[in-house]
Amino acid sequence: MSESKKFKPFVPAEKTMPEFTATSVLLGILLAVIFGAANAYLGLRVGMTVSASIPAAVISMGIVRIILKKESILENNMVQTIGSAGESVASGAIFTLPALFLWANEWGINTPSLVQIAMVAFIGGALGVLFMIPLRKALIVQEHGTLPYPEGKACAEVLMAGEEGGAKASNVFLGLGISAAYKFITDGLKMFPSEVHYEIPAYKGSGFGADVLPALLGVGYICGPQISSYLFAGGVLGWFVLMPLIVLFGANITLFPADVSVTQLYAEGGSFAVWTNYIKYIGAGAVACGGIISLIRTLPLIVRTFKEALKGFGKGANTKERTDQDLEIRFIITAIFVLVLAIWLMPVIPINLFGAFLIVLFGFFFATVSSRMVGLVGSSNNPVSGMTIATLLVASLALKATGMVGQAGMTAAIAIGGIICIVAAIAGDASQDLKTGYILGSTPKRQQIGELIGVLAAAIAIGGVLYLLDSAWGYGTSELPAPQATLMKMIVEGVMGGNLPWSLVGIGAFIAVIVEILGIPVLPFAIGLYLPVHLSVPMVIGGITRWSVEKKKRGEEQKQAVENGILYSSGLIAGEGLIGILLAIFAIVKLPNGYNLGDTIGSFLPNLIPALQNENVGNIIGIIAFVLLTFSLWKCCIYKSKKA
Repeated sequence: MSESKKFKPFVPAEKTMPEFTATSVLLGILLAVIFGAANAYLGLRVGMTVSASIPAAVISMGIVRIILKKESILENNMVQTIGSAGESVASGAIFTLPALFLWANEWGINTPSLVQIAMVAFIGGALGVLFMIPLRKALIVQEHGTLPYPEGKACAEVLMAGEEGGAKASNVFLGLGISAAYKFITDGLKMFPSEVHYEIPAYKGSGFGADVLPALLGVGYICGPQISSYLFAGGVLGWFVLMPLIVLFGANITLFPADVSVTQLYAEGGSFAVWTNYIKYIGAGAVACGGIISLIRTLPLIVRTFKEALKGFGKGANTKERTDQDLEIRFIITAIFVLVLAIWLMPVIPINLFGAFLIVLFGFFFATVSSRMVGLVGSSNNPVSGMTIATLLVASLALKATGMVGQAGMTAAIAIGGIICIVAAIAGDASQDLKTGYILGSTPKRQQIGELIGVLAAAIAIGGVLYLLDSAWGYGTSELPAPQATLMKMIVEGVMGGNLPWSLVGIGAFIAVIVEILGIPVLPFAIGLYLPVHLSVPMVIGGITRWSVEKKKRGEEQKQAVENGILYSSGLIAGEGLIGILLAIFAIVKLPNGYNLGDTIGSFLPNLIPALQNENVGNIIGIIAFVLLTFSLWKCCIYKSKKA
């Protein structure tokens, strides 16, 4: 509480600036549709999406400040609030709803309609925003000094740097420029792979590597050495303990979802095949259990927050100062009730009353968990698919127990999972946006309305995007493998068919319990276990870089050095996000020769320099490039603090 009372936002509460304007709303809607479409393709192709908050903020500054010659940091923040909602809605939709297309092909039935997709997306997004609003004071205001919300803070730093200019702006935009060039060289020109990986034949089942990307380095620096080390510890347990054990004892065992023995699976696909088929289930169990533990721990704070919200029931928002205004609690409760009725009664949504009850139960739970998790590790590393897996496990079991099986049961399970997946994604995004707004001095109520507008725009557009991509390549193909949706489909089929590896899920849950008993924060550890170790390695390097800076400097110099690193890291995150979106758009643009623009650009350098096609050469270049990138972060902290 003391942290929040001492905190003063960039724009004071008593000052009024343009915020919710026609310009910010229209530009935000446009970016929501663009980012939603680009991330839909990216996620269906590689299984991951790019956070759009910072790219939207940078684009907004470019248009509002430079082209339109307007100066309003709150207006720019509203643009990124609305625009980033498109990416979150797309993330939730693509991780689940393509399973309905896959089943339609298998069963010879009609694919889901545009109205059905739009309603599932909108209801999930709206519920995610509404569930999160009562948690704002607990997670963002009262825990301001505890939860870093790295991307929310980075987005605020980018906007403030653009407003203030000078040294702060130079730090941010230096990082942005270096990161953008780096990202384009690795994932655009394909000069070296963005993921370095090595198998360890002498230690069967294990492998090691890193996503040598600037955004992960920046997130690790902002999170700090402690949280990044917990993430890395979870990855080490998965890749150097559990996976070798599975390979060691799995010689003659065929375990779902694999259809071959563990030994054969490892021989054919290496350590990644073991991680994909088994560790994800263990990680999902750990994340689900960690989420329950986290909810129990924060329950008193959440209850107090709801009591405070209920005290204001029926009172006008103008009784509070501007920076403390939320949507009224009676509106929130009424809207949730209407949306639940729509889930139950609308024919296009294949969910009964029991399913609607499950959505409310899991929706609030995972909105809480997601909002807190992004506060620790950022939206880009929020394991939404892990929460969706947990939802599908319970929902499929519950539907099966009530006799709802076959096509109807599996379709209902995916619809429930789809809504919950979108709830979790948008709740995390709204938390980051509201954190940015809290730092800047935005009006929470206006941001919350902006989130709902962004959800509506993205929900209307996402159906057309899914149909377009399915028509172009088809889900489950090499061009569009839809890895997350395929996994969700297999989970539902596994539960309904009775062959799901519950032991793996249980192992993950009890690992989370042990970690909690040892006094280690369970959520970052569980997230590290669920995600590939390749993501936690660059993050822990970022954390170590910050630790070395803190050790080298003292007093005001240390504070200045750490702040310089945060600004530079914010630029690293922004630069990669912008180029990630650009490359996703390139991948959709078709050329007359039949190839897409992204593949054409990516084939230029490897064809010109054949040595770049050698995996070992590429890995070596990637490691050297990442070392230089890390050194640039460290040097920026030290050099700038000396000048100061």
